[in-house]
Amino acid sequence: MTDITATTSTTTTAAATTPAATVIGRYLAAYGESDASTRRDLIVEVFTTDATVTDPPLGGAGHDGIDAMFAAVQSQFADHTFRRTSAVDTHHDAARYEWDLVAADGTVSVTGTDFARFDDSGLITSIVGFFGPVPSDA
Repeated sequence: MTDITATTSTTTTAAATTPAATVIGRYLAAYGESDASTRRDLIVEVFTTDATVTDPPLGGAGHDGIDAMFAAVQSQFADHTFRRTSAVDTHHDAARYEWDLVAADGTVSVTGTDFARFDDSGLITSIVGFFGPVPSDA
């Protein structure tokens, strides 16, 4: 994996692929993967062994905890997939991007924004997710 600190994506085209965007794409594929073996392989591929994923209703730590979290989401949202809906904006060891959780018929069930951190090799060390748009205080 190349150094993500030198990578900044400001385009919003689906073809814009950076090392961080590739890893995040594999992460989102893992989150939406219903096959346990494939999901686990993807988790091991993109996360450090002590990584964390934290979303509003639940979280997971380490490969086992992340796998259990993703399986729980799959049990609630069978036949749904995650898709990235923005560019991956990176600086230093961090990234942010927006996503949708989409049903098989194309209906968007949930939207959100994730913030990711990476280690020096480009693996994910943490994801913190938020659902929906940023609230307005106006």
